[in-house]
Amino acid sequence: MNRLADRVCLVTGSTGIAAAASERLAREGAVVFVVSRTESHARTLADRIEAEGGTAGWTTADLTDEAAVGAAVAACVERFGRLDGLFSVAGGSGRRFGDGPIHSVTRDAWDRTLELNLTTQALVCRSVVARMRDQEPNGSGTRGSVLLMGSVTTSDPAPEFFATHAYAAAKGALTALMTTMAAAYLPDRIRVNVVAPGLTATPMARRAAEDPDIRAYAARKQPLAGEMMDPDEVAHAAVFFLSDESRAVTGQLLKVDGGWSIASVSPEPPG
Repeated sequence: MNRLADRVCLVTGSTGIAAAASERLAREGAVVFVVSRTESHARTLADRIEAEGGTAGWTTADLTDEAAVGAAVAACVERFGRLDGLFSVAGGSGRRFGDGPIHSVTRDAWDRTLELNLTTQALVCRSVVARMRDQEPNGSGTRGSVLLMGSVTTSDPAPEFFATHAYAAAKGALTALMTTMAAAYLPDRIRVNVVAPGLTATPMARRAAEDPDIRAYAARKQPLAGEMMDPDEVAHAAVFFLSDESRAVTGQLLKVDGGWSIASVSPEPPG
């Protein structure tokens, strides 16, 4: 239960997978710094961690704002002295902007969805990696670990239910960003990986959770999860990637999907 002792981990987002991961990282001994655009969520999460005996800090930031991202990362380092891990979770569906099949996506929907899911992660990575490069290696000889949030639907699509092409493009681009970052910062001993969850029970997935057809499809598509994935399943992966257990792992994408990517099922159950 001390796999992250003496490590400082920054998590973007404060609900769903971000909340589950923050709590799990703290239970493993990490100091957790939460960055969220919603003050009440961030404060509540940090308070919950500290009530359980952990150490946590928080701040609010609009992750599409370059200066705000820099200030948030600086606040973490100023308070806790260094930054050993990043789990960049924050993002969201672009449906409210008009994301959908590419033939119907407007320029505004495209730009706003990519800003929410790709630009934000790039800005966070820029500030975090700059800090990591300037710090002394930790006890394992590495300077930090970066974990980005992908999605299994970008590599194993289900167009009948998830035809949001701007979101898919953003999440898919993160794999390329991860690969090039992992190669570029290998000499600095900064590791970069991606976790790609299946359909997970989070606030973002409310539409899916309320659709019986999608739930039935998910039960067949990711049978190891039952129906929808529990956020804790992804939190387990975050512990692995941000701890020394993955000290020799970089440039990798891990699908935590309950079988989604290898299951072959039709939208309708067999008759």
